Amino acid sequence: MFTPKIPPPDTAPTPGASLVPPLTGLVHPPACTCHHTPTAPAPVPAAPPARPAVRFTPGSLIVAAAGGTAVVLVVGTVLVSMLLATAITAASVALCAVVLRSLLNRPNNR
Repeated sequence: MFTPKIPPPDTAPTPGASLVPPLTGLVHPPACTCHHTPTAPAPVPAAPPARPAVRFTPGSLIVAAAGGTAVVLVVGTVLVSMLLATAITAASVALCAVVLRSLLNRPNNR
């Protein structure tokens, strides 16, 4: 089941042979056989009508301001908590380093 399946020698390709036949004798005809002079460029289509401007009502402005405030508070809370976690981790690693240093430098004082 886990042995590799090798094709029999009569169907295996030879190491120096390519599996893709060479592309020879392909001649593409020219894209245009007529000999005409270029005409004026095609007219540019008219721009689509402009969309109406967004209008805010007092209620939607209050909702937008409250939503923005909520996003700022949540992102600030997450960033402060990440900073606090980093500070606590750094303090605990420093404390462990001081304890290990004191244990390794004075083995006879215990």
